[in-house]
Amino acid sequence: MTAAADPVKLMKQEVGKAAAALVKSGSIVGLGTGSTTAYTIQFLGDRLKSGELKDIIGIPTSFQSEVLAKQYGVPLATLDAIDHIDIAIDGADEVDPQKNLIKGGGAAHTREKVVDYLAEQFIVVVDSGKLVERLGSTFAVPVEVIPMAITPVTNAIKKLGGKPELRMGVKKAGPVITDQGNFVLDVRFDSIEDPVSLEKTLNNIPGVLENGIFVNCVDLVLIGEVKDGQPLVRQL
Repeated sequence: MTAAADPVKLMKQEVGKAAAALVKSGSIVGLGTGSTTAYTIQFLGDRLKSGELKDIIGIPTSFQSEVLAKQYGVPLATLDAIDHIDIAIDGADEVDPQKNLIKGGGAAHTREKVVDYLAEQFIVVVDSGKLVERLGSTFAVPVEVIPMAITPVTNAIKKLGGKPELRMGVKKAGPVITDQGNFVLDVRFDSIEDPVSLEKTLNNIPGVLENGIFVNCVDLVLIGEVKDGQPLVRQL
């Protein structure tokens, strides 16, 4: 199926392109993880190749974004080599009306949070299906846990009212392993009334490295929609 015949794919490309268009020459850019941000990385490479964009440096949030950046000719550096990030572009699994997020469907939320929170401007790229009235409505909260602590962390999360489930691999036996060598618990909550407090509470459990609730950090959300078979991009 071609992109022209697939409006959802075309919409993701348009959102990715809209985000890439906001990057200015000379910028240090946080490169997010996921299907929509993959198009952003591709279009950044296109802009560099055409000469429209110059002298950018990418900071990848995962092995996936690192591989894509190399594939499309986006120069890379590590956090050790830079002193700031101008703009970060990343996806999300849920976005609420206050621009709070749940991220971590790709198990990269720890590195994403480091990069995205450092950025002077953080832009989120999603399709309209990711918009929710309240976080946790459709997506569990990913919690990255060091392996030795999986049992006590699971017990602590249950005491908070969460329903944790160890994320298992697809096409492999055993649990998903993050880029840091840890496990991921996907935690369902009946209701997340206060995402700011829950984010801190989860991170204060010994053995938890980071969780996928992102609060008070998003500057702009670019939302892709398909209407009458045509891709549209709007802002939140």
